[in-house]
Amino acid sequence: MQDGDRISVYPVFESLDITPVTRLRPKPLRKPRFVLDQHLGKLAHYLRMLGFDCLYRNDYHDPELAAISAREGRILLTCDRRLLMRKKVSRGYFVRERDPEGQLREVVQRLDLRHATSPFTRCMECNGLIEPVDKETIMSELPPRTRDEFDEFRRCTECGRLYWRGSHYDRMQELIARL
Repeated sequence: MQDGDRISVYPVFESLDITPVTRLRPKPLRKPRFVLDQHLGKLAHYLRMLGFDCLYRNDYHDPELAAISAREGRILLTCDRRLLMRKKVSRGYFVRERDPEGQLREVVQRLDLRHATSPFTRCMECNGLIEPVDKETIMSELPPRTRDEFDEFRRCTECGRLYWRGSHYDRMQELIARL
């Protein structure tokens, strides 16, 4: 090695950008999945918005969070250092930032998730996958103004929640751009 060399250590090869030389792979090898403690609800919504599989409930207890992380190979995101000290936890990260947007930026940068995103593919409420749905099949479920102004819709395969590109979508796009 020489002064100025950069090294990326297994398992996160994605953090070393050598694209001017060659592309190692078209997309990251890993598909990170998360479980979040009760203090990180907004972060869970933001990570789901970016397409990450995130389990979150505000009533999970510490032993349950540690067990889920171990059993399912999920990265435990928490604001509780003591939770990360549990013997079962092998993948975890202590979130330092308190502002939800700052938390998202911190986690994306620290875990090198920038190239692993797939925005708007997961339900922000239940974590289910979102798929396109024909407008004709959901007309009766739409508010009158939405019915008139929008033609493309998506539905969560788990909870049935409907999504369309309204003003919320524009604000979420701005958040992604700021990242």
